[in-house]
Amino acid sequence: MSRKGTPWHSRTAEEAQAAAPKKKAPRPRMGSRPGPRGYLGVGRGAASYVEAVPEWRGTTVQVCGLWPFAAGSGTPVVGVPLGRTLTSGATLCCDPISWFQRAKLILNPSEFVLGKPGLGKSTVVRRQALGLAGYGVHPLVFGDLKPDYVDLIHALGGQVITLGRGRGALNVLDPGESIHAAGRLTGEARRALIADMHGRRLNAVGSLITIARNQPVGEREETILSTALRLLDEHHDGIPVLADLLDVVRKAPEPLRAVALDRGDMDRYRDVTENLESSLVSLLGDGRLGDMFSRPTSEPMKRDRPVCFDVSSIDDAETQLQAAALLACWSYGFGAVAAAQALADAGLEPQRHYFVILDELWRVLRAGRGLVDRVDALTRLNRQRGVGMAMITHTMSDLLALPGEDDRMKAKGFVERAGMVITGGLPSAEMPQLTQVIGMTEAEQRMIVDWSSPPAWDGLAGEEAPPPGLGNFMVKVGGRPGIPVHVDLTNAERHVNDTNRRWTR
Repeated sequence: MSRKGTPWHSRTAEEAQAAAPKKKAPRPRMGSRPGPRGYLGVGRGAASYVEAVPEWRGTTVQVCGLWPFAAGSGTPVVGVPLGRTLTSGATLCCDPISWFQRAKLILNPSEFVLGKPGLGKSTVVRRQALGLAGYGVHPLVFGDLKPDYVDLIHALGGQVITLGRGRGALNVLDPGESIHAAGRLTGEARRALIADMHGRRLNAVGSLITIARNQPVGEREETILSTALRLLDEHHDGIPVLADLLDVVRKAPEPLRAVALDRGDMDRYRDVTENLESSLVSLLGDGRLGDMFSRPTSEPMKRDRPVCFDVSSIDDAETQLQAAALLACWSYGFGAVAAAQALADAGLEPQRHYFVILDELWRVLRAGRGLVDRVDALTRLNRQRGVGMAMITHTMSDLLALPGEDDRMKAKGFVERAGMVITGGLPSAEMPQLTQVIGMTEAEQRMIVDWSSPPAWDGLAGEEAPPPGLGNFMVKVGGRPGIPVHVDLTNAERHVNDTNRRWTR
């Protein structure tokens, strides 16, 4: 009988095994293999937490002794080093020209940058411009309103052209480099460049009149302007100014009267051209735009180096003058790019690539009716002209707040045609509009909204608390998953990225 009163021969095999005394587990021998966390058991070295091993990135030449014992990160490494991804910490290289030309990741060398103010939109573009300058691509800033790019262009040894009331002037009838390039060309190439030069000057004058009168130029008025510009090119010595164009309209030569359809009646001609004459008079210095566009160009643009048009002296309250300055700079600058490419096609100069930065896009779009068409024409041909482009604004609402439905659809097309979209922190109200243009998951939308949160209350620290989304951006290309990246500045970049200099000086 057992102590529990059950005979030993009446127990089952399971009960007998359970009643048997427990044996201690043998200690691991010297040659046995531990588990993934070490030897299990008390005092045997098992780890409850395994720390992630450090990761480095290098080429097969740099780490040839370790290859192929490495893991790929899955992020592109072609282009300008932009920052580290927020998911894996891997380096992301990203710029529209490298992703179009070398990596073949996008179909159009352009990008659209969105984000609330103060989160680093301009810093991202400056990083790309600095890296592309190392690749031999010239950054071109056609209108710096803050200024955000003047220090960078100075550091690169480029040209800074200052414009504003009482400062430099930009003659919208000045063909710039195009007239000198046309003198070196012959045949069809010369005719094409002259036609391009004529069209740009016509668009520039039409844009200024649109801003001055807050309504588009009529079809007949545009024909009169085009004919007057051709007459100036044929009979005027030197580079004309707006006063010379007004003088042609007032003299009423026969070719101008013919396109004005005056039917041989001079009084009818005066009636047809009265509004146009009044608009040109307002551009000569007495109107709201001043004389910045009617005087001879103070400093011609050079096409073989980085260039920045500094218009930061124009006050933010003068929205129409700012928009006029941006459009004039865009037209003049793209004319110089067209001249450089025409000379390269003819074998007279080396092929040059440019990275054009169009900042504060919303200011131009809201300045007057018809300006969306002007911007649309400027931004459609960048792939054919060997130009990469970065368009920068704050939110999608900037593009969709235009009064006309056709203008809103065209402005929306700026984002749709962009090769990539880089998005900083945005409020949740922007997500429905943004997802209509680019596909985004709920997790990506949540991340972008979180980045738009204001900085923490920290009045006792004695220093400004940075916003949680400072330097964080989502890179989107079509329907591909977004790449969240954080941009950190190096010590060499800090002096050209201080946009709060007036507060920190």
